[in-house]
Amino acid sequence: MTQHTPEFLRQRSSNMSLRMAAVANASSATSPVPFEARFDAQERQNTVAARDLKPEDYTKPFCEFLQENPTVFHAVDYFKSKAFKHGYTELSAREDWSGKIVPGGKYFSTRNGSTIIAWTVGKAYKPGNGVAMIAGHIDALTAKLKPVSSKPNKQGYIQLGVAPYAGALNETWWDRDLSIGGRVIVREESGKTSSKLVKLDWPIAKVPTLAPHFGVGMLGSNNKETQAVPIIGLDNSDLYPTTNSAPAEALGPAGSFVATQPPKLVKVIAKQLGLTDYSQIVNWELELFDLQPATVAGLDKEFITGGRIDDKLCSWGAFEGLLASTQGEDEGTVKLVALFDDEEIGSLLRQGAKGNFMPLVIERSVEALSEKAGKAFGPSTVGRTYANSFLVSADVTHAVNPNFLERYLADHAPRLNVGITICADSNGHMTTDSVSTAILTRVCELSDCTPQVFMIRNDSRSGGTVGPTLSSMMGVRAADAGMAQLSMHSVRATTGALDPGLGAKFFKGFLDHWEKVDGEWTQ
Repeated sequence: MTQHTPEFLRQRSSNMSLRMAAVANASSATSPVPFEARFDAQERQNTVAARDLKPEDYTKPFCEFLQENPTVFHAVDYFKSKAFKHGYTELSAREDWSGKIVPGGKYFSTRNGSTIIAWTVGKAYKPGNGVAMIAGHIDALTAKLKPVSSKPNKQGYIQLGVAPYAGALNETWWDRDLSIGGRVIVREESGKTSSKLVKLDWPIAKVPTLAPHFGVGMLGSNNKETQAVPIIGLDNSDLYPTTNSAPAEALGPAGSFVATQPPKLVKVIAKQLGLTDYSQIVNWELELFDLQPATVAGLDKEFITGGRIDDKLCSWGAFEGLLASTQGEDEGTVKLVALFDDEEIGSLLRQGAKGNFMPLVIERSVEALSEKAGKAFGPSTVGRTYANSFLVSADVTHAVNPNFLERYLADHAPRLNVGITICADSNGHMTTDSVSTAILTRVCELSDCTPQVFMIRNDSRSGGTVGPTLSSMMGVRAADAGMAQLSMHSVRATTGALDPGLGAKFFKGFLDHWEKVDGEWTQ
């Protein structure tokens, strides 16, 4: 969830049995399970109604997902693999989609390698029918390497130049075991340029704190540019000028990308990618991440604690809900899940929700389907499509913290392991209203889900989501709803062990029941 500053806000214009079952299933949450086995289990879930879905089955896979996919690029690659396994076809934005989208089909498309949209078309689809949409984000607070990440040797320490992404490099990041990952731009020997994913499986960075003996406070008073610089190694060669130990030299000529990066880091990344010619690395987007595995916790293992829960929790659950959704012969809607990058910094970039990716995917799909049906395509078809659609803006929300009950409204205090939370904001930072709340409450009834509600106190400030942007862009009915977590914006947060599965259950229920619920309303 985006943390808005006051200035940004001023400028903005527009249940026990389940728990015990989770204990048995989550006790081995950190042991690996073959992907094929998880896929087979999901295939069985495809035939299960949302009310019969077992939330405890999702605890372990979610923990593994968090650990195996530390960056937004790895997350998109993971979702692509899942989609392929489930028979989805990839559509490139560069290609003509005419003749490629048909009723009963399953598709996905990506942008920038960091945003993915997946959708299915009902077998009884007709042009102008609605889209059941879920939109979330898969970026997370982090620290990204600067374009020139090399820094001068300081008393034998090799340091790394990084910049905070959103609210990262806060106190929760200090003294953590941090690793590095992301994408590397490589020029192949053939002359072609490609993007490759990389992640290191051991901690290489640490932001060391200063002991209290020095009389300097470490909480909230430190300069992020000069006093929160990660150390990544040692180089004491300056102490031994007469030996063969010499400072590391740049691995490329002046002006080359690798010449601007720490030589030891370049070597490590090149080795991970199997490169012997360092000059093949023409750029990269690397970031730090907390390496400690996500795991279950608590006396009954009723919690999940891990990094990057905001908002891989709702995004993963939404995608699982899509994969498990039905494709009945009489279903006429499009079911769509969009997972965006850049939400934590305002969604302003082309891979963010304020880019045109989501409406373009919908409109291009409707255009291809209209052509297939021999129907004219134009503003009327697009207008009817959006009028018949609904958006769930899925982002994590604040679980009630028992140490700060005074910060919550008594009737707006979401609990863990209960269910989806419908979020409201009187100033439009959420897109929920009375109509959309009634719709989601009805979805919960049909799916055997327990809805909760949240609104921030009047003397606190709200965050934001992709909901207002997307709903206003397309003019669709919409609501903000997500799973609750503790320690939002910390390097390591906590949610309920059942919450990934409860999320998947709700999202599957929304996708499967939207057409019925919409039909219950007078037009």
